[in-house]
Formats: sequence, structure tokens, C-alpha cells
Amino acid sequence: MLRRETANDPQRLARALKGLRLYQEAARTEPLPLMPAINEAHGATLRDYGGAGRPVLFIPSLINPPNILDLSEEMSLLRWLVRQGHHVLLVDWGSDVDARATLSVAGHVEEILLPFVRSLTDPPALVGYCLGGTMAIAVAALVPVRSLALIATPWHFSAYSAESRERLLGLWRSAKPIADAMGVLPTEVLQAAFWQLNPAAAVSKFERIADAEPKTIQAFVRLEDWANDGPPLPLEAARELFEDFFERDLPGAGEWQVDGAKVRLDNVTGINFISRTDQIVPAGSAAHSLPGTLLDKGHVGMVIGSEAALLWEPLADFLET
Repeated sequence: MLRRETANDPQRLARALKGLRLYQEAARTEPLPLMPAINEAHGATLRDYGGAGRPVLFIPSLINPPNILDLSEEMSLLRWLVRQGHHVLLVDWGSDVDARATLSVAGHVEEILLPFVRSLTDPPALVGYCLGGTMAIAVAALVPVRSLALIATPWHFSAYSAESRERLLGLWRSAKPIADAMGVLPTEVLQAAFWQLNPAAAVSKFERIADAEPKTIQAFVRLEDWANDGPPLPLEAARELFEDFFERDLPGAGEWQVDGAKVRLDNVTGINFISRTDQIVPAGSAAHSLPGTLLDKGHVGMVIGSEAALLWEPLADFLET
């Protein structure tokens, strides 16, 4: 991919390789300590960040670790919301994929998320990020919740470009024999899928840090390590994601079934934070029947970027209602 994207510009290739080497050799900082677990199901844990008031439950994607919401002391949406007076809880899917081996995406809702929500004394406000938002919609359609906020959440998978969908499905078809043999879809395959959504950006980000300041490189390393980390995806969840979501668009068609019922947006109310520049979850794929707030920050930048307050502050205001 690097050779293809820089084929006509050797200087770009040299800069990208320099940036890649800086990333590989950079010193790593210790991650933030995990917060206490107050519940567990199929290897996933419900972590309590403390705080006052009614519960706010964050549901991250099944892909990549949940610490994008709690990346550092300086850049943690969860800890910031606690300081604003919210009682914050986080679903941590964990690394024990064997404990979730038979669960589809819907199964994660049925066997993990619904029991977590039902275990709380008060109905929570749900905040779903990326695929976690897709699952949060299903939760909100099935059990009482106080409110629902979606961040960079796909729902209408047919709104991805035909080229992107074909690339993703081609990758799934080529990886499926390996996934069948292993019982999981390796993280490396998922990362390759993200690269293929925007290969130019996957290369240019390493070009940008080739001559960056140490502080900028450190922030880049922390974020890139997150993007390349995480357990593999359980086989059935991977199959549902690629075949039922990207190929057949069951959620967007109102045909996705969770806990024996079709999940329909007309049963759900909430707010939708949508990025105009998101390459991973295009704006057109959002659940547009919910009131939307459009941001000019990318899929990750809207959560932890230099202008993350454009999301953080209106989200906090919404959670106070």
C-alpha cells in the first residue's frame, strides 16, 4: 500500500518510512490504570469511573480497545464527564475472546449489554461510539433508558460507497477460511480493512510526523497504538458485521433482529453526533431519523482531538437534560 500510494514521489516514500520508524522506536508510556469492575458477563466487565448523579453508560466498539474514551489524564472524555458531575460507567469487552466466542453482534447485546443495563438501579443514559452505538440503539429499543447519544455510529451500511463495501467484503471472503479455522477474525485483518477505506490517509499520517516535535510524536504513538491494538473479533460477530451489516444492511433495512425483535429506529429517540469528514463511518451511514449534530472532525479526532470540546461540551449538556 505504501509503495502504491507514493509510486510517483520518492520523497514522500522516504518521509513516510521515516515517520514509520519514529513510531516503531518511540518510547511508550504506561496506560492509565483500569477502573473497578462492578459486573461481569462472558469476559466483559462493567467499569465504574465514579461520579455523582444518575448513571451514564458508555458502549465502545467491539473493534479496538475502549480506552480511546480514556486515553490519558489530559485526554479522557470519561474522566472529564465525572468532573462535570456525571456518574460514568464503561463497558470493557476485555481480551478473553474465548468467553465471547459464540456471540454475534446481536449476541453481545443480548448476553452482555442487556444484563448490564438491567443490573443498574436507575435506567442509564447510553452513549455509544462507532459499532457500540449500533448496539446501543438495540439496547434503547428493548429496555427503558434515560436517553441515548450516538457518536460516529453506523446504521445505514448501504450508504458506504460501493467501492468500500466491495473492498471490505472481498477482504472478508479472503480472510474467512482463516477465521473459520481460528474461530476469530484477527485484529490485523480488521486493521487492513480500515486502511482500505482510506489508504492515502493511512500513509500521509506517517509523513506528517516525520519531522514533528517530540510531544506531537508521543500523542501520535499513543493514538496509533490504540488503533492497532485490541483482541480479535469473535467469528460470529465478524460474520454478522460483514455479511448481515455491510452486505445486506439489515440494520438500515429494519431487519436486524436482537432478542427476538426487529430493531427499528422509530422505537428510539436520542441525539446523533456525526462527522462530516469521517472515513470509517461516513456521514451518510448515520441514523438520520435521530436529531444530528454535525462536526468537521474525523472518526477519532471528534473524541480526542485538539478540538474535542466541540463534542464533549454538547454531549455533557445533553446528558444533563
